[in-house]
Amino acid sequence: MDERRILELTQDVLDRFFKEFSRRIVGQQEVIEQLLVALFSQGHVIILGLPGLAKTLMVKTLAEILDLKFSRIQFTPDLMPSDITGSDILEEDPATGKKFFKFIEGPVFANIILADEINRTPPKTQSALLEAMQELKVTVSGKTYTLEKPFFVVATQNPIEQEGTYPLPEALLDRFMMEVRIDYPSRKEEIEIVQETTGPEILELSKILKKEEILEIQRIIREVPTPDHVIEYAVDLVRRTRPTEKDASDIVKDYVIYGASPRASQSLILGSKARAILRGTIIPTTQDVKALALPVLRHRIIKSFKAEVDNVTIDEIIKSLL
Repeated sequence: MDERRILELTQDVLDRFFKEFSRRIVGQQEVIEQLLVALFSQGHVIILGLPGLAKTLMVKTLAEILDLKFSRIQFTPDLMPSDITGSDILEEDPATGKKFFKFIEGPVFANIILADEINRTPPKTQSALLEAMQELKVTVSGKTYTLEKPFFVVATQNPIEQEGTYPLPEALLDRFMMEVRIDYPSRKEEIEIVQETTGPEILELSKILKKEEILEIQRIIREVPTPDHVIEYAVDLVRRTRPTEKDASDIVKDYVIYGASPRASQSLILGSKARAILRGTIIPTTQDVKALALPVLRHRIIKSFKAEVDNVTIDEIIKSLL
């Protein structure tokens, strides 16, 4: 691993991203950092936030800054799997008159995919995204098509719109590296938002990283060494979310039905590597693991009915373990 090469690629990347994002998005620095951590870790993100908090704009801005091919899929109850993956259409050769099937790529053939309101479409259509996220390929009419790297899926959900929704199954949720939550801005930030969005429109943003540089960072992150005690801390943290563990805490035994899977441990370590590199420290620490514990674990823990009755949140359970 060439540390000088890492620093060349990542030096001031985070600061430049914040500066460029701030031309269009006010605040949300933690959310932006988490998006970059997931992208560089080759993970995917689900964003949970109320309507009007710029979830869609944030993802479109990220794609624009990175100069990547962007595709938005608006998930609706009548969306079909072929609307995501693409389909074969019958065409005729004008020279010979022979008919043949030609594959037309769907919106999943892009670098950054915005799956808007993913919980508004039935499970059959949701699962069409599953193979793409996990295998980086799609299968149509028995033929397999490989997706271009980098491939980054960001799904959004509006928590208050429950009517006519299809909750994501645990198997699909677990494919997302993080669940990122967006809150209301502060009063100062909201004033700035109104000032910025009611003035002249910003037409173009600067490009921060090229596609080849992103792929290089993704490759380097895999090579970053992680101290044994950091791996052990991440694994122990994930294991403590499981009520079946003999040394599980009372709050977990009382309020959790199922804990996080080993995929959560992998996500914590990969994310910690990416976070360390973005912050210029290269070698991840337990502080990096702690900083990512909430977004990595919150969607992988299923709480009990008793937790609902006692108004105990998943975040409170995770914080008690930290």
